[in-house]
Amino acid sequence: MSFFKKLKDKFTASSDSISEKFKEGLVKTRDNFSNKINDLVARYRTIDEDFFEELEEILIQADVGFETVMELVEELKSEVKRRNIKDPADVQSVISEKLIEIYESGEENLSTLNIQENTLTVILFVGVNGVGKTTTIGKLAHKFKTEGKNVLLAAGDTFRAGAIEQLEVWGERVGVDVIKQAEGSDPAAVMYDAVQAAKSRKVDILLCDTAGRLQNKVNLMNELEKIKRVIEREIPGAPHEVLLVLDATTGQNALIQAKTFKEATDVSGIVLSKLDGTAKGGIVLAIRNEMNIPVKFVGLGEQMDDLQVFDPEKYVYGLFSDAIEKAED
Repeated sequence: MSFFKKLKDKFTASSDSISEKFKEGLVKTRDNFSNKINDLVARYRTIDEDFFEELEEILIQADVGFETVMELVEELKSEVKRRNIKDPADVQSVISEKLIEIYESGEENLSTLNIQENTLTVILFVGVNGVGKTTTIGKLAHKFKTEGKNVLLAAGDTFRAGAIEQLEVWGERVGVDVIKQAEGSDPAAVMYDAVQAAKSRKVDILLCDTAGRLQNKVNLMNELEKIKRVIEREIPGAPHEVLLVLDATTGQNALIQAKTFKEATDVSGIVLSKLDGTAKGGIVLAIRNEMNIPVKFVGLGEQMDDLQVFDPEKYVYGLFSDAIEKAED
C-alpha cells in the first residue's frame, strides 16, 4: 500500500475537521509546490539525475532549506533504488513519506507542550515585532480557555507603542485578565507581578508577552535572561516553554530569526504564524531539521480557532491532498 493511500484512508475517509484546516490553510503552498512536482512527474518518463536535480530546485524554492533538501534527495535516491521504482509518478508518495520521517527524526510527541499538572504552567513568547506574537498569545489563550483552563496574560512588551493595549484587546475578546504596568516600565517587574497574581488566583496557565527588538542582540539577550531569572526564582523550573513566533511568509529570514533567538534564549518550540499566507510552506521542515526545534503550532487563518497544533502527517496531507485523494484503492 502506498503512503498516499494510507493518508487517504486516515484523513479523507473520516470527517477530520483539523486535517481540512491544514488542507485549506496550505492552498497557496500546495498550488506552488505540488503543481511544480506534478509538472516534473509529467515531463519525465524515467527517474534519472536530471529528474532529481529539478526536484532539488523545486524543494529549495519552497524554502525547505538547502541542508534538508540534500538529505531528502539522498534518502529518495536510496528508496527509489531499494524499492525498484521506475515510474516518476510513484515518487510523490515516497517524497511525502520521507518529509514526515525527516521531520520526526525518530522522536515522538514533538508538538506536546510541557503543561504542569495541578500547578502553574508559565509559557514565555519571544519573536520580533510584526510576526503575530500578540495574536498568537490571544488565540492560544482562547484554546486553553475552551479546554477549561484558568488563563492569565502578562504584558511584558512594554516598549512597543500600543503593545499593551493590543494584548488587552485580546484579553477582553477571550475573557482573560491581563497583568500590566505603564509603557516603558521594566518587563521583568511585569513578570514578577504576573507570577504573583497567577499564584494568588490559582491560575493554570500564564502566557507572557515580551519585546521583539532585534536591533541590539546583547540587549535582547540580557532582557530575556533577566525575565527568565525572575520567573525561575519565583517558580523553579519555569518558564516551562519558550515559544518563538515566526512569520512563515518571511521564508529564510524566519530561519535567521530562529538562530538569533536560539542564541538569546532556550527556545523549546516554534509557532509558525501566517502559514496560510505563503506559497513556500517548506520552511516548517527547514526550521525543524536545521535548528532541531519542533514546530508546536501553526497559524492557518484569521479565525480564533485557526491556530492549530502542528501535525506532520496533516501538514503533508495539506501539501499533497489533491494527489492523495486520487490515490487508487
